[in-house]
Amino acid sequence: MKIAMIIPDNRDEFRKFDDPVPYFGPAPSALLEGLAGNQDCEVHIVSCVHRTMTAPEKIAGNIYYHAVGVGKWGWLRGGYLGCIRAIRRQLQKIQPDIVHGQGTERYCAISAVSSGFPNVLTIHGNMKAIAEIYGAQFGSFHWLTARLETFTLARTAGVFCNSAYTESLVKPRTKKIWRVANALQPEFFKPRPVPPPATRPVFLNVGMMEPRKQQLELLGVARKWHERGFKFELRFVGNRAEQTDYGRTFLRELAAAESAGYARHLGLQSVTQIIETMDAASALIHFPSEEAFGLVVAEALARNLKFFGAATGGVVDIAGGVQGAELVPAQDWAALENAIARWLTADCPPPPDTAAIMRERYHPTVIARRHLEIYREVIQERSAKS
Repeated sequence: MKIAMIIPDNRDEFRKFDDPVPYFGPAPSALLEGLAGNQDCEVHIVSCVHRTMTAPEKIAGNIYYHAVGVGKWGWLRGGYLGCIRAIRRQLQKIQPDIVHGQGTERYCAISAVSSGFPNVLTIHGNMKAIAEIYGAQFGSFHWLTARLETFTLARTAGVFCNSAYTESLVKPRTKKIWRVANALQPEFFKPRPVPPPATRPVFLNVGMMEPRKQQLELLGVARKWHERGFKFELRFVGNRAEQTDYGRTFLRELAAAESAGYARHLGLQSVTQIIETMDAASALIHFPSEEAFGLVVAEALARNLKFFGAATGGVVDIAGGVQGAELVPAQDWAALENAIARWLTADCPPPPDTAAIMRERYHPTVIARRHLEIYREVIQERSAKS
């Protein structure tokens, strides 16, 4: 089976044009790990780029990489027409059995449904829901992307939904859906070293600084714990987003917390660094207002961290049936404050082993196997209609 997968190359996304090897988002990367070396498939990654970059022909034995250049008017401002045309030309050379568009945030979904080949999509972020949350203005990025999402969902053979929440949003707008979780990168399943005795509990929050992730509000709750006399440290990992009002406000509030000694920001981290940071922490706090899946929650539980979070979106699916994972109603900050205060008062009892259940649910080989089953289903249905 020959699969074409349309995925943004993060070198282009983050303008790191001199990096020698392409890299992708955590969920697609983990899926590729599961597909690598699989005798049942040949995978061709196609990425649109603003400028030429060095890249190997293959990134695994059965995974090929193709970068297609697109001029500045071929992106969102031009309805992604340049991306659609460039990808169509490349796919004519590849002649895949199926095309998989990874995400509705950029050009991937619209290019997949315009490819002329059998195609499926994966929802990573629910763009229509995000546009509504942000009150997206006419013509803005979120406004346009939400409309492109609805357009593409109606024109694909089916959609991979990573949670019950995503499924509820997508089902009315597409022909068929499959519930398939995001995969975790295999590094998260390596044995966790025995941590040294902690002088105080360390809480971790991972994600870009933005209103939907609510780091600023979490800082306010941490201040209350500090004022109640609890000894702890809250560590933030992710893009500071200093170009946004939210990011600048967060950094101002963080300065006071750093001065008081109960919070700090570690910046962006690689997968290896995040795993080391998780292994040095006691618990993860993830309290977004909206969340399609919540990959970081599954990652933290794979490292046997205590988890506190909001009962929202895909977080509910991940934490479901996991002993020791504590969910409180979304936006109930008092409930979060009290749940963590109880845990601190009880001397921070460690959670039961959660790594095994994460491996059963989210290991790359498990998720890749399900993808191949669905690809065959779509190809067979298309052949039956021909």
